[in-house]
Amino acid sequence: MNELPVPDEIVDVDLNTIAKKGIYLTIIPLAILLLIHFIIEEGFYFNLTGYTLLLFFGGYIILVVLHEFFHLFGFRVFANVPWKRMNVGINLKAGIAYATTDMLMTNRAIRKALLLPFWLTGILPALIGLYFGSGVLVILSALLIGGAVGDFAMYNQLKKLPDDWLIKDDPQLPRLYVYSPEKINH
Repeated sequence: MNELPVPDEIVDVDLNTIAKKGIYLTIIPLAILLLIHFIIEEGFYFNLTGYTLLLFFGGYIILVVLHEFFHLFGFRVFANVPWKRMNVGINLKAGIAYATTDMLMTNRAIRKALLLPFWLTGILPALIGLYFGSGVLVILSALLIGGAVGDFAMYNQLKKLPDDWLIKDDPQLPRLYVYSPEKINH
């Protein structure tokens, strides 16, 4: 790809602020989901066994991996990004997992890709956990709902911009570069 011009806007996420908001976005759904679980199951029984811990930690790792995969899947489905142009990994210094691409995407497409994991690794597991009476899955879903706080922060900044504007993801930082279509096409 040719060198891009200076972006019209930069969508930046402060990880310290996001971490604090993530606590609230985890605790509130956790309380609501556990209350619903308690009402449906007529009580809440949680046996802390080796199996439960394995299920919890294994489930958490699987859901985090799926969260990032669903970002990539969203890039593919909504922005037509080829798989070979995508990358996924963990930034140990920042303590975050990430999914990225070097391709420009429309604002409309990236907003859909940002929220897809929230629905598929947060809300869907919550509903499944409530249906099957799985306290572990209910707790995991609340953690993944809280883990989507950075995605929501970016989404909220992007929704103020036109759908056809073009977005370039930063490969190392939680940052998006925003371009008007006229700037890219000229």
